[in-house]
Amino acid sequence: MPIEPYLIPYSQAAVDDLRGRLRRTRWPDQIGAAWEYGFDRSFLSELYAYWSDEFDWKAQVERMSRFRHFRYTGGGAGIHFIHERGRGPSPLPLLLTHGWPGSFLEFRRIIPLLTDPASHGGDAADAFDVVVPSMPGYGYSDRPTAPGMNTFAIAQLWTELMSELGYARFAAQGGDIGASVSTILGLRHAPRMIGIHLNYIPGSYRPDLAGRPIEPAEEEFLRTAGRWAEEKGAYSHMQRTYPQTAAYGLNDSPAGLAAWILEKFRDWSDCEGDPYRRFTRDELLGNVTLYWMTETISSSFRLYYEGRLAPLHFAEGERVRVPCGIAHFPKEAPFPPRQWVERGYDVRRWTEMPRGGHFAAAEEPELLAEDLRGFFRGLRG
Repeated sequence: MPIEPYLIPYSQAAVDDLRGRLRRTRWPDQIGAAWEYGFDRSFLSELYAYWSDEFDWKAQVERMSRFRHFRYTGGGAGIHFIHERGRGPSPLPLLLTHGWPGSFLEFRRIIPLLTDPASHGGDAADAFDVVVPSMPGYGYSDRPTAPGMNTFAIAQLWTELMSELGYARFAAQGGDIGASVSTILGLRHAPRMIGIHLNYIPGSYRPDLAGRPIEPAEEEFLRTAGRWAEEKGAYSHMQRTYPQTAAYGLNDSPAGLAAWILEKFRDWSDCEGDPYRRFTRDELLGNVTLYWMTETISSSFRLYYEGRLAPLHFAEGERVRVPCGIAHFPKEAPFPPRQWVERGYDVRRWTEMPRGGHFAAAEEPELLAEDLRGFFRGLRG
């Protein structure tokens, strides 16, 4: 059968191995002020002690297992996904796609808000059937064994998955790489789409510029994006060009893996430099441990390499013609001005959020859920 129930695996031997590696960590020295040269050693060593002695991976697996997990086999790939039915008169099918360095765990808090709005201060008429896949090479989905698994191929896989689930048409939401996949769903699979909602504009997005000169606000955004890439984009450049090289160390060292991933949770979230303002230790370590247990840091990097070979550059006259909602969280940067986005998207709703950053579904699930309800309310049949 193409779709089968899936039990989240747990291995005590793998936990014991992780704890042994944690206790044998060989720490680098550090000079300068905290965070000046990179991830702060004192922050990581404190979190490390908790990871080694108190963090309960089995409890995390049990928490994950409260959702309904499945595996879909199609297109030469095995895909893990959550499928939760909505509680309402006519739930709208909604596909949520995560990004890097996140995972399906980003959506744990928002899923109940979307499937059962009446129990969370909303209207049952706004309920969604929610589908949350793990992208190929992430989490419990298969790691690609050949080149070519880019965001265009993932969008095709998602349409096949939704067909198997019985959804002729559906809505899509995403941030980070998930925004690229959702964009391609609207661009290449428009007849299947009710609408798309984004909290990020893909970094490789380049609209068709014919017929209208670039405006000053757009020029300033492009300059800002260039400065950001120069000052903060080293991770991306490495992952886009030589992903295998860094993967050796990160796949073997819990300290390296945690620093590489958690740096982004600190830098990209609305936390004022303190990740604990937004995430618990268990939430941060749950995501890192998922990468560790599934050995997917290398395969997650390769999606950047594939994205460099297949960027989201719109051809002449090409644009996303399905309705699009945009939620701009203030700490998501760089973020283009509306006119740059409207060159390539049919923007029907644009919301300036009061707070939040890159990991919107995890940081501000209530705000994101309310924006999704509002946007898709007008698109329900």
